[in-house]
Amino acid sequence: MKKITLALMLAPIVLVTLTGCYPTSLMDQQKDMNAAKGEGDNLSIGKVQKEIKVGMSSSDVVSVLGSPNMVTTDDKRRESWVYDKVSTEGMASTSAGRGFLWFPSDRNATVSRTQKTLTIVIKFDEKGMVRDFAYNTSKF
Repeated sequence: MKKITLALMLAPIVLVTLTGCYPTSLMDQQKDMNAAKGEGDNLSIGKVQKEIKVGMSSSDVVSVLGSPNMVTTDDKRRESWVYDKVSTEGMASTSAGRGFLWFPSDRNATVSRTQKTLTIVIKFDEKGMVRDFAYNTSKF
């Protein structure tokens, strides 16, 4: 009788412990990736469209986008700033199938990767004010 009582008392502990071993779903992985995107470097087309305006000072551009990756000048000594961002996203999936308790019976996995680039070019006039800007994005 003591063995049965002990087994019944330990069953919730074992279930809670094994729940942490269950594979992460694709939806949970996507939520984690989206949460990670919200932190750190937020350079995006939306930010450029919303924040960068013609006539803005170079110091305001730095406060919005940070330091550029490259600075060049044209024949009239006007600066152009280039921001380049490359990001790689990966998604792993496993085939569904349940075996004993929470352990998957089929452990085949696939991984897909997508690489994105964002290039922003901001051109300044002789007074250091934004005279034009452009951006390009690609995904492969």
